[in-house]
Amino acid sequence: MCGLVDEMRTRWRERFSEWYAEHLDRAEILDVRYPVKGTYVWRPYGFRIRARVLGVIRRLLDETGHEEALFPLLIPEHEFAKEAKHIAGFEDEVYWVTHGGLTELKVKLALRPTSETAMYPIFALWIRSHADLPLRVYQVVNTFRYETKHTRPLIRMREITTFKEAHTVHSTSQDAERQVQVAIECYRRFFDTLGVPYIISKRPEWDKFPGAEYTVAFDTIFPDGRLLQIATVHNLGQNFSRTFEITFENPQGEQEYAYQTCYGISDRVIAALLALHGDDAGLCLMPEVAPIQAVIVPIWFKERKEEVDREAEAIAKELSGVRVHIDTRDLRPGAKYYDWELRGVPLRIEIGPRDIEQGKVTLVRRDTGERVSVPRSALRREVERLLGAIGDALRERAWKEMRARLRRATSADEIKGILEERCVAEAFWCGSRECDDTIEAQAGAGFAGMIEGGDEGRCVVCGRGTTKLGIVGRSY
Repeated sequence: MCGLVDEMRTRWRERFSEWYAEHLDRAEILDVRYPVKGTYVWRPYGFRIRARVLGVIRRLLDETGHEEALFPLLIPEHEFAKEAKHIAGFEDEVYWVTHGGLTELKVKLALRPTSETAMYPIFALWIRSHADLPLRVYQVVNTFRYETKHTRPLIRMREITTFKEAHTVHSTSQDAERQVQVAIECYRRFFDTLGVPYIISKRPEWDKFPGAEYTVAFDTIFPDGRLLQIATVHNLGQNFSRTFEITFENPQGEQEYAYQTCYGISDRVIAALLALHGDDAGLCLMPEVAPIQAVIVPIWFKERKEEVDREAEAIAKELSGVRVHIDTRDLRPGAKYYDWELRGVPLRIEIGPRDIEQGKVTLVRRDTGERVSVPRSALRREVERLLGAIGDALRERAWKEMRARLRRATSADEIKGILEERCVAEAFWCGSRECDDTIEAQAGAGFAGMIEGGDEGRCVVCGRGTTKLGIVGRSY
């Protein structure tokens, strides 16, 4: 069975781009036929996956002292334009509302590309004293960016439908720096739960979030060898607080500018969840976020159909707390198996007359296809054990495959060769723009981020000593 699974994943990798588009449709995740380029419709099954994923991040944020809020979509032009560096980073991507009905608006309104300029004028009203700090809020909203590159569902969109952004305000730079570490740890736990492997790196100065002191990013490697940025964390320092007059009275009665952070994820998280665990047969969902964790398929014979149905209902009742669905459609069992494998349901439970006579139930794992017959009395224990084992196996497999695609290089030629093999290179880098430009010209991709390597080496371009490892990969 292991060999068959490996073969299915090999075929899946070879045709990944086609597979991705095909299975967003066939598994009923999205409908891409909406008549506005770069916008898509969440179908009910996909929306349930989305809700489960958001439930994980909401829990983690709530546990770390964040509170959920909701700010308006429309941002007045004068507020949006206040932070020069920020607007320079988004000016080519902003959608503007210029009319209300047939009346031209006196003030243009931006559809938020991100919410700093919508939230921070309100933060300035909320915060008066050091007693009001720290402030930690987040929201899950849609954002709009006029994406001019090739759009791709969940990866590069003009309407980002799942934009979780957190914003925090602090009285000292040390508190803000600590919050950055809290955010990084929060995202570690989030991606570990989803079984999505990641590389954490600091973005180069020329690629940081507009208006930030620095940006830390999480990237993963897709089956086609491309990097996908799946989360970012920004230390904003006092850049925005000075622009939006976010001040507080310190214990000595003096006014100070606050320190801020922000961090976000988007639909790309769900793209990674779906893409990294699949195979040629379809999706393979992590049990933690699967809308259906176990599907019960009754094996009917005409004279014993009612008996089998009663047993299926009894099993579903016994598995209270597990997300179970009984497939009662008038289809052959094989057609049902195919459909639920396509949708990535982690575990299949088969029950028929022979199983009832023997006091057993057949369980089938989606990740490996392994079939096991278990005593009816041990069903709940085995279902819970297998769901845990499936999650662990998917997580371990995804990390193993990502590490195999991340390769060390000692020269620009090696970097180019690694990229041509649909992998990502890591190499010592001094951090300069000049060396980045050189690698870009020679390998076709520049350094995406920097990791403190610990070891000491020499930049693959200029030969200067450094402890930083640069990540080089083609990206979405």
